Amino acid sequence: MSVDDSSSATERKSAINQRHEQTANEVLPEHRGLYIGGEWVQSASGETFETRDPTTGDTLASVQAGVAADIDRAVDAAWAAYDDVYSDYSTAERQAMLSEMADRVEAKKEAFANLESLDNGKPITEARIDISLVVDHFRYFAGVARAHEGETVETDDSRTVQTYNEPYGVVGQIIPWNFPLLMAAWKLGPALAAGNAVVIKPAEETPLSLLKLMEEVDDVVPDGVVNVVTGFGEDAGAPLSSHPDIRKLAFTGSTVVGSEVMQSAAEHITDVTLELGGKSPLIVFPDADLEKAVQTTITAIFFNTGECCCAGSRLFVHEDIEEEFLDRLADAAEELELNDPLLESTDLGPKVTEEQVENTMSYIETARESDARFLTGGDQPDDAALADGCFVTPTLINEIDHNNEAVQEEIFGPVQEVFTWSEYDEMMELANDVDYGLAAGVLTENVTNAHRAARDLEAGNIWVNTYNDFPAGQPFGGYKKSGIGRETAQEAVDHYTQTKTVNFSL
Repeated sequence: MSVDDSSSATERKSAINQRHEQTANEVLPEHRGLYIGGEWVQSASGETFETRDPTTGDTLASVQAGVAADIDRAVDAAWAAYDDVYSDYSTAERQAMLSEMADRVEAKKEAFANLESLDNGKPITEARIDISLVVDHFRYFAGVARAHEGETVETDDSRTVQTYNEPYGVVGQIIPWNFPLLMAAWKLGPALAAGNAVVIKPAEETPLSLLKLMEEVDDVVPDGVVNVVTGFGEDAGAPLSSHPDIRKLAFTGSTVVGSEVMQSAAEHITDVTLELGGKSPLIVFPDADLEKAVQTTITAIFFNTGECCCAGSRLFVHEDIEEEFLDRLADAAEELELNDPLLESTDLGPKVTEEQVENTMSYIETARESDARFLTGGDQPDDAALADGCFVTPTLINEIDHNNEAVQEEIFGPVQEVFTWSEYDEMMELANDVDYGLAAGVLTENVTNAHRAARDLEAGNIWVNTYNDFPAGQPFGGYKKSGIGRETAQEAVDHYTQTKTVNFSL
């Protein structure tokens, strides 16, 4: 991990702080209130909270702390907008609205990317990918709005059966902090395409890009069709997930919180889709192209600093290539630059909060106490210029029991456990031996191996010779405790509609 040795740590730290302060002045949203009924308003509690820059530790902005009363206001505004305006929007009008939302984001894509880097800590090169995908998903769902149709069911000459896909009316959405604006687009796109009004709560760690989005599209989206309530989970998220007038809920986050959301929704028989945790296996066959396989493995675990629910955090390498592969992998991990995420050369930025650092380091310590072997990493960087940030070094661990907590539980950081395999069936049993089933990867040049492994893996998304690839139109979601439903594809619109069947007697 390289740093600029030509200047002192003090000078580099000062440069980082100045860069972040200047960028914040350029890109922070003007409004930090709740966005309800097309207006920027204060929370009923009168309270605010700070969102912090994980690179410098400085406060970026004070944001309104929404509470149950604000959720009530937002739900009322959404229903009013739906009943009075949005339920009369044609599919062509919904398509035009989503297309214009995409255009507005694209016009400010660099500002959005910089804001995500400031608020989340992700490298600017990866933030730009996120924003490009935001644009792509809004445009994709603009097209799907025109293609989402009912059907006529063949019966006999005495009747005609037709189906209609109708929106729920008002839906609630809770998004995570690891891909703040992209996850919002994943949910807003299909919900708006289907004709619903929305109440959405961003993560308290990263609320700024969604607020900026609503500034940019305020004149595009009818008042009340999208309402944003910032705040903490117990104060705003819980009232949203248990609200009696929310007809559909979508949540992305941890499996533990997802279970709580589902229990809250059950009180009013509210439909839910959940995209939850993962502990995804990445399988390397002996015939894999080693150079490409190493780079794919680096992407699988260290993209977004490992803060991906689908991260390839359990690596299974065939014994025939183990030594060479792991040597190359460790070398590649050590060459990654851990630095200011606003620098073009940075490969890994900070984790989102100090709490997340502590969580990651606790799992690393659990592995260390079990006498696991560390191929690289396992600590925080020894660099005074980064001392105020939430940084963890890229970490590779092997010689660890598969039942260890660090293997079985989601770490959500730049940490990968490595296992060697020789027998396919034994390896596959371990690959599936977790509570999760969000994603998996297969690295091989043999198409038979690829198809066999893809069939046998218990996961909703299987990547072959690639990883963390999310084009619009590719369904995304998990098996087992990794969730319910699918996002990012046409079937996501189905999750935001109800099917009405009409039987005509002729």
